[in-house]
Amino acid sequence: RQDGYHLIDAEMVTLDLHDVLTIQDAEQSLMTVGGLFAEGVPTDATNLCLQAAEFARRSVNIHLEKNIPHGGGLGGGSADAAAVLRWAGVSDAASTAVIGADVPFCLHGGRARVRGIGEIIDELPHVDRTFTIVAPPLHVSTPAVYEAWDQLGEPETEGPNDLEPAALLVEPQLVWWRDEILERTGITPTLAGRGAPWFIE
Repeated sequence: RQDGYHLIDAEMVTLDLHDVLTIQDAEQSLMTVGGLFAEGVPTDATNLCLQAAEFARRSVNIHLEKNIPHGGGLGGGSADAAAVLRWAGVSDAASTAVIGADVPFCLHGGRARVRGIGEIIDELPHVDRTFTIVAPPLHVSTPAVYEAWDQLGEPETEGPNDLEPAALLVEPQLVWWRDEILERTGITPTLAGRGAPWFIE
């Protein structure tokens, strides 16, 4: 689109993997981060948690215990933002797409088909599923992947993730991880979002 967003059509599911947020009202917003994947998480206005607080017109102190890999394509930042929005009483999921395309689903939760720029959510029946996620120590840029997808001619793949060819172009090391998972498990993994994690079930 002219505003830089791409239209998506994706199945999204809530995982039991989660970060932990401690949130308190404050005179001025402040954020601290700890946990296994704290390194590289911004604590300034670029953090989606603080953007969510601003969206809700609240000043907050937030401590984030980061258990989801940062920048790993698993929607951790969006889920954290959704937690802040829930705490603040925001219930209009569609309006939160201005914070990030994954935020409306994370506010809704469950299992759903997600379209538009993320604001159209069609609930799907719950299915018990177990995923094994392999999170390589790689950071894959969302804008770079979508730009590569555009340059490749917006390909539709035979597999479940049309972004995979673009992600492999942006970060060629993903190929090694994909092939290693296949060799060790006998299962071809699926790229989560724009990467870097792969998953099998």
